[in-house]
Amino acid sequence: MRKVSVAASKSYEVHVGENLLAQIGQTVAAACGGERVLIVTDDMVGGLYGKTVENAMIESGYAASVFTFPRGEQSKSMDTYIALLSAMAAAGLTRSDIVAAVGGGVVGDLAGFAAATYMRGIRFAQIPTTLLAMVDSSVGGKTAIDLPSGKNQVGAFYQPDVVVCDISTLATLPEETFTDGCAEIIKHGIILSEELFNLLKRPIKPQLEDIVTMNITIKSDIVMADERDTGIRQILNFGHTIGHGIEAGSNYMMTHGRAVAIGMAISARGAYRMGICGEDCYMEIVDMIRRHGLPIETDIPPDRLIQAAFVDKKRNSAGISLILPEKIGKCAIKSFSMEDLAAFIHLGMQD
Repeated sequence: MRKVSVAASKSYEVHVGENLLAQIGQTVAAACGGERVLIVTDDMVGGLYGKTVENAMIESGYAASVFTFPRGEQSKSMDTYIALLSAMAAAGLTRSDIVAAVGGGVVGDLAGFAAATYMRGIRFAQIPTTLLAMVDSSVGGKTAIDLPSGKNQVGAFYQPDVVVCDISTLATLPEETFTDGCAEIIKHGIILSEELFNLLKRPIKPQLEDIVTMNITIKSDIVMADERDTGIRQILNFGHTIGHGIEAGSNYMMTHGRAVAIGMAISARGAYRMGICGEDCYMEIVDMIRRHGLPIETDIPPDRLIQAAFVDKKRNSAGISLILPEKIGKCAIKSFSMEDLAAFIHLGMQD
């Protein structure tokens, strides 16, 4: 097992290894204490791992209960959030008790926001079961729910007390879901680590523990340097402004990883055409995205993506920043007015 330490506004450890769920109660107890735990999961992950986690919590002395909601981005809503808060109150949770998120990014975002706001903040354990959640959303403290007008528009920075990445759970992922997580791994290589990018030229699964640990280390280093996303942490948004527009434009039928992959391809193409990166860098990015079975194009019109950018939470009065590659392992933060952003998106989507 590997451990990565994160020292942000709250210090915690990320555990990475195989067959960690059987001891999850002991791990959570050591990190969080408390007497009660509410396990938050969706209807797919709950059927696979809900009882295992619940039993492990009970064996460690917790009074455990489970809140399950329908899987999918549509559940990251105000209605589900209110239902979760009500379940926390019904379970008798106090500020010394725990919310444990078991699942992918939607579960972690929703449960984390509830943990941040219930009684002004209670203890929180992230137990990600998807590749995307392990390498990205479970670490760093971003929690949120969606509004009809846009993704992640209501949220809080709230660091977990412990993160447990049991990579054995990835064996039950559909191939499409596993591939979705590859987008965030590719992103980390492009923006910060040529070494990681080169590792991705070989299949990921035989290198899983190493690659997950490397990605968490990259993410944690950035979070420790800029927890609240006002400086260097913005580079983690590579592909995301356009990707979120693609998600919204597809009515969230397009998964996050695939939308980000397309967003990265469009951003790289625009950067090449603006002279920010060379053609070799652009082609390496596109080839890597394709290598891992991810798309590089969308049928959603540019104007729809521009419309989505106008409600992006990263926008300010001056416009918005985009993360653009200069070479593999190095990127730049470029500020765009909304008019210039529209021109950039058109440039990146032209054949």
